[in-house]
Amino acid sequence: MDILYLMIVCSVSLAAIFLVVFIVYAKKGQFEDDESPAVRILFDDESVKENDENGDRNKNDKEIGKNK
Repeated sequence: MDILYLMIVCSVSLAAIFLVVFIVYAKKGQFEDDESPAVRILFDDESVKENDENGDRNKNDKEIGKNK
């Protein structure tokens, strides 16, 4: 029976800690923008594709230089 009391105290303490952490981060604004991540995946990011293509060209140039 003593273990039951211990488990109740532990679970309530853990729930209180999670509640405090949630409140702190909610006040800091962590959960303000909940729409952008869901919509961001729908748009193509052209700058990322351009950087990848330029990075591949530079990598190939370096490999060709090493072979000579």
